[in-house]
Amino acid sequence: MSVTTVRLQAEVEQQLEAIAGRLHRSKGWVINQALSEYIEKQQLEQERWKQTLEAMESAAQGKVVDASEVHSWLNSWGTDNEQDAPRSGK
Repeated sequence: MSVTTVRLQAEVEQQLEAIAGRLHRSKGWVINQALSEYIEKQQLEQERWKQTLEAMESAAQGKVVDASEVHSWLNSWGTDNEQDAPRSGK
């Protein structure tokens, strides 16, 4: 494990100490947890953005499904005649 030095605002330091005390953990542990969650969130956001751009490109190419087909498919969920997801014609 490596060591990184960070300058914290006094208020952040106080809150960090309070959280660490309540959890009976070290400040380093709390910081590690917080950064791990932040990094995971950023990775998910990056993936969502990538998927959004891909979806926009597909729509621009005309790869779309009519809303009535989507509604019909959704309404079939949980019935004896559940439909497969509709696909674009392209």
